[in-house]
Amino acid sequence: CRRRKFTNLVKNNKRRLWGICSFYSNLALLDDKELSTIRGREIGFVFQSFNLIPQLSLVENVEVPLYYQRVEVNSRKAKAENILERVGLSDRMSHRPSELSGGQQQRAAVARALVTNPSILLADEPTGNLDSETGEEVLRLFDELHKEGLTTIVVTHDQNVGNRCQRVIRLLDGRIDSDELNG
Repeated sequence: CRRRKFTNLVKNNKRRLWGICSFYSNLALLDDKELSTIRGREIGFVFQSFNLIPQLSLVENVEVPLYYQRVEVNSRKAKAENILERVGLSDRMSHRPSELSGGQQQRAAVARALVTNPSILLADEPTGNLDSETGEEVLRLFDELHKEGLTTIVVTHDQNVGNRCQRVIRLLDGRIDSDELNG
């Protein structure tokens, strides 16, 4: 799948793409642990299928990236609660993912991606599993985050989602077919 290939390139699974980038240093020279550290701190990932851990509450799900960054327990919980409040889920913090609607699960996934205060938000088909109204809510949240200065990369097949983006890069057969700025 071409979309998956592009997403994997951006996620830093293909060193040659990132090797030409200057993002702290020449990333092609970094080992896996150093690359993981940069991914964990600088890129927030939002997946089409949410990827929430069913056995954990929303707060615990949002805390997961902070755990890997070795953030102290009380600080983790406070940060998770603050970001869940930001995405409108303060009344659902103790719920498990199966107790939520698709839109609530996606907002929880966005909260998890944002809790580390990343430089980049990478969203892979963020509205693909949502009805149009709920998808619109998620896109409004992305609009807010972009206005606040967060670089947001959205991978989508949905023309309507692409039309909302400031810049649209279309791929065809694994190559850039067009690169356009939206007015």
